[in-house]
Amino acid sequence: MKRKWTAALTVLLGAALTLTACGGGKQQTTTGTSKDDGKTYTFKAGHSLTENHPYHLSLKQLKENVEKRTNGKVKIEVYPLSQLGAERELTEALSLGTADMSISSTAPIANFYPAIGVVDLPFLFGSREHATKVLDGKVGQDLLKGLEKSGIIGLAWGENGFRHITNSKKEIKSPEDLKGIKIRTQENKIHIAAFEALGAKPTPMAWTEALTALQQGVVEAQENPAIVADQYKLYESKQTFMSLTGHVYSPAVFMFSKSKWDTLPPDIQKIIAEEAKAAAKFEREQIAKMEEESLKKLKEKGVKIFENVDKKPFRDAIKPVYEKYESQFGKKLIEDIVNTK
Repeated sequence: MKRKWTAALTVLLGAALTLTACGGGKQQTTTGTSKDDGKTYTFKAGHSLTENHPYHLSLKQLKENVEKRTNGKVKIEVYPLSQLGAERELTEALSLGTADMSISSTAPIANFYPAIGVVDLPFLFGSREHATKVLDGKVGQDLLKGLEKSGIIGLAWGENGFRHITNSKKEIKSPEDLKGIKIRTQENKIHIAAFEALGAKPTPMAWTEALTALQQGVVEAQENPAIVADQYKLYESKQTFMSLTGHVYSPAVFMFSKSKWDTLPPDIQKIIAEEAKAAAKFEREQIAKMEEESLKKLKEKGVKIFENVDKKPFRDAIKPVYEKYESQFGKKLIEDIVNTK
């Protein structure tokens, strides 16, 4: 009898081990979630734009998905409107480890990681599709990787669309129309050099300061994607003329402080990295969709939009900027980007 019970028990144990080895459906459902080691994490993610902007919408998606996949052990608080600092300030804080996470356009990042400035060259990208191929390809991924030298983890590429010029004075149809106009630019040497070459008087400042400067007439013009002009109601800040120059495609980077990142277990890092890429894809899609809607709203608000801009004179005028920065970025890199198909 004892032999029979022993044999039966052996069969039952064998069957149980076989079921476990085959993967049992319940174990499959936990793939990609974090391990329960009892630790919890709370991170603050900041950006400079409104709660309706794709920056915010994508960070909210990232927050929800990361919290779900980690069973609530990782929580992300999202702060819009430069509540954690303007883009330059927040980027510096990430590098120092005094901030956790952000989305920023590349122009302010270049102050701490000059190599990324190559994507801020005017008229570098011919279309959104062209930019996406470059940024998702080797050039873009190498630039993200290089951010680590500045104490920042580059998680994924988003965007803020193509930048256009608005002003309070007249239609901008050619570089001659920009001569003497005081224009707010981002705190970026390449942008400043480009507008100087176009004959304007660039005035670099954080976006939080720019709104007041436009309202008070300290500066007469600014340059930003249409969605920013719409959501910040720049027509109420005397910006009643807009020219679709598309002079700069504005990439954005989902970033994490490296010093904070290095404290996370690999499974948490993996989840955040995956969800950042998914959020970036969503963010790009939303920008493209909302851009057309914003142009329509601006027209309805009385903004005179000049659409058929001849870009060749603008390109010709900023050739000295390319010559100046070729030595910094390398002529081959610039040509590789321009020639990407």
